[in-house]
Amino acid sequence: MGMNADLEALAEAHGVATRYENWQRQETEVAPESVIGVLGMLGVDASTPESVRTALAAARERDSADRLPATIVLRNGTGRALPAPAEITCEDGEVRRVDRLPADLPLGWHRLRCRDQEVTLVVVPSELPEPPDTWGWMLQLYTLHSAGSWGMGDLGDLRDFVAGSAGAGLVVLNPLHAITPVRPVPASPYSPSSRRFANLLYLRVADTAEYRRAPGELRARVDALRPGATGDGLIDYDAVFAAKLEALELLWPLAEAVDLDRDPGLTDFARFCVLAEEHGPDWRQWPERVARPDAPAVRELRGDRVAFHVWVQDLLEEQFDAAGEAARDMPVGIVHDLAVAVDPGGADGWLLQDVLAMEARTGAPPDAFNQLGQEWGGVAWRPDRLIETGYAAYRDMLRRIFRHARGLRVDHVAGLWRLWWVPSGLGPANGTYVHYDPEAMLGILALEAYRANAVVIGEDLGTVMPVVTEGLQRTNMMGSAVLWFTRDDEGGYRPSAGYPRNALASISTHDLPTAAGFLAGEQVEVRAELGQLAGPVEQERASWRKDRDLLLDRLRAEGLLDGDDEDVVVAMHEFLARTPCRLVTASLHDVLLERRQPNLPGTFDEYPNWRIPLGPDLTGVLADPLFRRVAGILAARLPGRHPATRGQIASGSGGGSSSSA
Repeated sequence: MGMNADLEALAEAHGVATRYENWQRQETEVAPESVIGVLGMLGVDASTPESVRTALAAARERDSADRLPATIVLRNGTGRALPAPAEITCEDGEVRRVDRLPADLPLGWHRLRCRDQEVTLVVVPSELPEPPDTWGWMLQLYTLHSAGSWGMGDLGDLRDFVAGSAGAGLVVLNPLHAITPVRPVPASPYSPSSRRFANLLYLRVADTAEYRRAPGELRARVDALRPGATGDGLIDYDAVFAAKLEALELLWPLAEAVDLDRDPGLTDFARFCVLAEEHGPDWRQWPERVARPDAPAVRELRGDRVAFHVWVQDLLEEQFDAAGEAARDMPVGIVHDLAVAVDPGGADGWLLQDVLAMEARTGAPPDAFNQLGQEWGGVAWRPDRLIETGYAAYRDMLRRIFRHARGLRVDHVAGLWRLWWVPSGLGPANGTYVHYDPEAMLGILALEAYRANAVVIGEDLGTVMPVVTEGLQRTNMMGSAVLWFTRDDEGGYRPSAGYPRNALASISTHDLPTAAGFLAGEQVEVRAELGQLAGPVEQERASWRKDRDLLLDRLRAEGLLDGDDEDVVVAMHEFLARTPCRLVTASLHDVLLERRQPNLPGTFDEYPNWRIPLGPDLTGVLADPLFRRVAGILAARLPGRHPATRGQIASGSGGGSSSSA
């Protein structure tokens, strides 16, 4: 069946792209079978011409002018017409009777009754307060190690790093999302079991109240569980998990009583953990009687093991609070990282299966570096179900993260506008984009960030639609400016003065070469050794040398370069400090002259992704001369402002938005 007008109209009605602009800015048609497959993941039967016509008629009835969408998102200071008189019950209990949505509604989550409909009404900020100008560190927390941590960096290391961070105004972390508590433990922080809860591997056992009040003999048994060094010097997540789980089980009898009714969402997560321990890590393989979180057999789970997993999350919250207290006087503070999707077999896949596209896999279309496209493996929100459920799951996720984050880096922030969905079996090149309502996705993020007094940083690297950049700027959310990617029209490195104001500046990211690695051509040699190069190795080396020379030319043009490789790394940071970017960050990998990048995209077991610890321990990091020197450079040019100077929210302007599929 060809892409006829009815199929195109049906796809448009459900936010499914039938064409898109590729990385070469050329319009690309999507195959009809891809559109039909993605529509099927949204519960829309488009398998025959008759089913297309039936579904299109239903979509047109849904979108008729006299029916409201199930969720309305309104920017504060704006109004909206209604089809009939209505009643608004505000978040604080105030009831208003209106003929149209007024412009003076307070921020928050309200209910709107109009005729026979009751819908969710969310009033969101037009913009966030202006972020402070400050500087800080980008930290892969697992890479730290100290006398107090067990085999990888933990929240105790985070607290101590923040306290010794040489006057930094923010610390940007890798994702600390929850794992499924069974082995094997995935190394990647971007394939979480749940984005709403935390990873128990980051807990410092010796900082718990139970450990402190344990008898000496019990503490000795716990201490003896600390993993030793691995033969290859890499992080062994399975060993860390096994040691910490056994230690916590030893201390569990000393814990205070756990109230399983205090936080139903957390108790549901704990039930998942118990069932995963019994039936395996992928809930899709569990017995039918526990395949849903609302099943009677699941609701009856209230035993000691459920309480244990609630307690573990409570301990993590306490240690997040301790790290946050250490960052209290920072202009921004601790910034967490939000992965773009979740493991379909994990906790969120089970708990949120009604609002996630369980059959789709997120990814990216073909580009210059990935000519077959990319399939990331995670599952993402179904836009239609978010609207039907008032975005409750999205709101809950953000609220839980903002409990202990003063900022949030949103990985692949363009996913708030659209995500590439790959139908099963077709391959990543044969996917298509599914669109979300950015007024809702961006607005709700702004609302929850505003209430937490937090900044938002969008990872908007690569080919990004102008509307994404404009949306971030409009709401005072930061974009990302990475030295390797910030180029002029001729392909050279852009002058420091030409960097964007509304951005977080950095030399690199976890997926790119480090400063020392780039200067040495490490990325070429490693890829050559692993067979990852697209062309001949000499061609890649020549391309790298040209790129390195362009960078050195830029640093010389700004009068920054003089000396050996260490001076080049210093010059890079001096360059960043000259940019007008509100936030400027240095990576520990760069200031410690680490050549190996944390993650090498396109590899799995061939490269030790996410498992490479930093060379010096935490004490050595904080005393490192280049660490101190770079801190001085950034602090001299970007002194932070006290949080009290951050402006209050502006009412701004702009129309309201009604969310629709």
